[in-house]
Amino acid sequence: MTVVRRFARTVTHGAVATALLAAATLAQAHAYPKIRTPAADTTVVAPHEVSIEFDDAVEPAFTSITVTDAHGATVSTGKTVADAHDAKRVSVPVGELRSGPYTVAWVAVAADGHRTEGHYVFNVK
Repeated sequence: MTVVRRFARTVTHGAVATALLAAATLAQAHAYPKIRTPAADTTVVAPHEVSIEFDDAVEPAFTSITVTDAHGATVSTGKTVADAHDAKRVSVPVGELRSGPYTVAWVAVAADGHRTEGHYVFNVK
């Protein structure tokens, strides 16, 4: 094998290893819901708050939860607050919820600045 081929192979292997390492680092840099209360696709007694525990610490100033009813009206009654003892957990108070479906929309900014967002539905009996 020529020196040029060995060099090209080494450079290629190095580039692949760097790309894999970068992908693994990016995958760990985002906060995703770990525990949702109420949980997605469940039917529950009307809660007084909705909370989400993420798999990574979040920046409270840039993380939010909004709860809306079947007509799109906001039923969350206050600001999203961070748990003082757990940097991964945030919650929002909700008003008196009637029977029906509710959508929880969330935005999370991880401690390293990466933003994720999503939504899910739960039902009140």
